[in-house]
Amino acid sequence: MELDKEKILVVDDNLELAEMIGQLLGRHGFRVSIAPDGRTAVEKVLSESPGLVLLDLNLPDISGGEVLKKIKETNNETAVIILTAYGGEQVAVDLMKAGAEDFISKPFNNELLINSVKEVFKIRESQMEDKKYARLSSFEKFFPFLAHEIRNPLHAISGALAIIQRRSNLQDEVQAKSIRIIQEEVQHLTGFVQECLDFIRPPVRSRFVQVDANEVISAVINVISHIFADLTKKIKIREELQPKLPKVLVNYEEIKQAFLNIVKNSIEAMGEKGELIIKTRFKAEPSPGWVEVIFVDNGPGIKKENLPFLFHPFFTTKLRGTGLGLAICRRIIAERHDGKIHIESEEGKGTIITVELPKTQASEVAGEHSR
Repeated sequence: MELDKEKILVVDDNLELAEMIGQLLGRHGFRVSIAPDGRTAVEKVLSESPGLVLLDLNLPDISGGEVLKKIKETNNETAVIILTAYGGEQVAVDLMKAGAEDFISKPFNNELLINSVKEVFKIRESQMEDKKYARLSSFEKFFPFLAHEIRNPLHAISGALAIIQRRSNLQDEVQAKSIRIIQEEVQHLTGFVQECLDFIRPPVRSRFVQVDANEVISAVINVISHIFADLTKKIKIREELQPKLPKVLVNYEEIKQAFLNIVKNSIEAMGEKGELIIKTRFKAEPSPGWVEVIFVDNGPGIKKENLPFLFHPFFTTKLRGTGLGLAICRRIIAERHDGKIHIESEEGKGTIITVELPKTQASEVAGEHSR
């Protein structure tokens, strides 16, 4: 049964709320259908094949759990987000274990709903395109649950903080500092949640395009100059890029993210001063040839005993690090793009990170155009 990936079925006996949700989703480009009860919902899943169902737990005829079961029996690829009133979170978590992708507690804000819907579509698209997800460890499969448990409170904290900030005397140094600390912690946790989701998300082959690595490097440096506006005035970034490199077939956004993680690590390691050299070159052997991107910094280097653990999830030597940056880099480069990533470092002498990506072959280009 072919899914209609742009269609969402809202199942709720509160028709006023269902219509409000439909209008919100419509403004974000989704097409919406509404079912007031469980039986109608199951019939519409069978006849309309929606990509996603927003399912209220309390329905007038069938329990939400039973509807979820019937939806998954009809088409297991249909994603389901549970809508539950306050106090029903434990039941919703049990339903996530039974196949639901997420749950949202009522009342909810619009931003939370839209973010959850978009994230579920991203994950389901990746899972359907690459069955490697089935080989993820049980630890990695726990990540979406972890992300959900953190994300919902973060939205509540952010909303409450905005109110507190409006009503506070920001001339009071203690109040202003306290608000700033909370904002920084929310941003840190939000980044951690996104990194968890990035780590488990398999590749989407339809997004692979031919890319010039030099152009990716230029984009990364442009982003870094904004993120580290003060530091980049003290830290020199030098480019030694080989012109007319062969192109590589990659997911542009993922490769950019991997390079960005590497550059951020180098700048953060160097601190107040230093130099980062980014080189590109083409290596013809072994076939089909490889585009190398080399990041050389003169920072403090890495202790010898830490080198074997650098790509392990959650291993970090930073006070505020998540330990997922290099793990994501390895997953993107080695597992998703058949490339290689290697780190050489000596304490007190800096670090060299070498990334190799296979040159695009004619057969790959033909395959790309046929998709």
